[in-house]
Amino acid sequence: MSARWLLREPDPETEHRLSRQLNIHPLPARVLAARGIADPAAAHAFLHPVLDGLNDPYSLAGMSDAVARLQRAIGAHEKILVFGDYDVDGTLAVVILVKAIEMAGGAAEPYVPNRLREGYGMRSDAVASAAASGFKLIVSVDTGIRAAEAVHQARELGLDVIVTDHHLPGEELPPAVAVLNPNRADCSYPNKNLCGAGVALQLARALLSTLGWTPRRLDNVFASFLKMAAIATIADVVPLTGENRILVRHGLAGLADVRNAGLRALLEVSGIAAGTAPEASKVAFQIGPRINASGRMDTADRVIELFLTTDASRARTLAEELDAINKERRHAEHEILKQVLSGLEDASLASLPPALVFSGDGWHRGVLGIVAGRITERFHRPCFVLGAEAGVATGSGRSIENFHLLEALESMPDLFHRFGGHKQAAGVTLEPSRIPEFRERLQAYAAARLTPEDLLPLLRLDAEARIEEFHESSVEALDALAPFGFGNPRPVFWVRGAEVAGAPSPFRENDLKLTLRQGRASASAVAWGLAARRDELNPGAKIDAAISVEPDDYSRSRGWPAWKATLRDWRPSS
Repeated sequence: MSARWLLREPDPETEHRLSRQLNIHPLPARVLAARGIADPAAAHAFLHPVLDGLNDPYSLAGMSDAVARLQRAIGAHEKILVFGDYDVDGTLAVVILVKAIEMAGGAAEPYVPNRLREGYGMRSDAVASAAASGFKLIVSVDTGIRAAEAVHQARELGLDVIVTDHHLPGEELPPAVAVLNPNRADCSYPNKNLCGAGVALQLARALLSTLGWTPRRLDNVFASFLKMAAIATIADVVPLTGENRILVRHGLAGLADVRNAGLRALLEVSGIAAGTAPEASKVAFQIGPRINASGRMDTADRVIELFLTTDASRARTLAEELDAINKERRHAEHEILKQVLSGLEDASLASLPPALVFSGDGWHRGVLGIVAGRITERFHRPCFVLGAEAGVATGSGRSIENFHLLEALESMPDLFHRFGGHKQAAGVTLEPSRIPEFRERLQAYAAARLTPEDLLPLLRLDAEARIEEFHESSVEALDALAPFGFGNPRPVFWVRGAEVAGAPSPFRENDLKLTLRQGRASASAVAWGLAARRDELNPGAKIDAAISVEPDDYSRSRGWPAWKATLRDWRPSS
């Protein structure tokens, strides 16, 4: 379906000033101005993010207490358990802290619960098991902020807990030795969008800074952790702005030179050529899913072992296993999505309720969040997908921009055994018999808060442009705005009055290739997934086109124009 278009406010004066003072091409200057980055110094910092721009770890509330407790545990040779989540963010956060504690002279064991048997988060039985095994300190990563009960039990059993997390806290913090979370109400840390691995990275940075290492050694170790944190930041879909932009820009650059045997093997099976720094999109769609698949379909233990092993042969075996599991994950996802969509075949967008809840017996819990995301993307509604098994329904939700999922769940806590998450993603566990009530109450909550406009997809266009402005040098200049992702999307331009030159040609199943002409300039473009709208693109038709452009090494290697255009949406030209 065609989206609502929202053109950012143009600012020609700022565009010209940025272009002149920073000596950059007008197109990226136009985008920066439209996105509100008007000050030349701020624009320079955006284009050239430096590691010195990272925030002080000790600006995280509780950092001094966390470091002191870790130092005491390491000095006393206490057993330390690093307890994480099973997604990319959680597993890589575990790896960062386990390695940091080892480098500081301690011994830490990783633990990630089995998604299917144990569920999400710190649980009392896991705490009891840790106490029985002689652990004296638990450090949670990417989880624990709402695990007050488990932390209480740990204290009763003689265990200390350090909670590191980034999810939204409840009314009270868990009674831990230290709680590191930028979203604490009393925490002044500037970046409220740090992911779980980012919080773990800051704890590792603070701990290692106490060891008296040379700056060069600290920088080298930090650079290795930065690669993990960058992958996690992209995979966890937090905004790629501010500090996150610094982490990702430098972490991605570091992936061109990888020494960790597991990461090197994973890049290979993900199709990332050795010696190249992948774009954020490749991390999101090629690397992240392979890490995620293990925890979704079985256990995340393979991921932890992959990144901790020094055996290149074992690393390759584990990476290939993750690749195979990811294929299994895609199949399970496809089957559930097919069942969900079969019930929506005859539904028009206008007839759909403002929130969607689907459920099925035996649906694999590991892929429900992905399916919910697909439905949300397709129908632009908040959506939960639940699987019922053994008398319990568990599932995940994804949301649209103007709907806060966690706040919705907090309005009906009586429905759930457990729930948690944040604005855009959440998880729930409840009795299957209460699913109809959940659906009814969620739809009523959404109906009271969402307008008809909210339920139409929104396409933000950064600026107007002409086809003649797209060429190799301008497209490369735009790429200086990368890394692109949530919070910093690839720029989209409004091209008015473009002519469809010739009949569009379909390729693959749902895609189109076409040529657009404007004056004497022309551009080849691809419309991904929009073949159903082919009749709107008759030869000679004049359209307003929403276009994004990016460098294309494949074309460059064959002597063709070294950039490509994507037709994101269009409408009849006015």
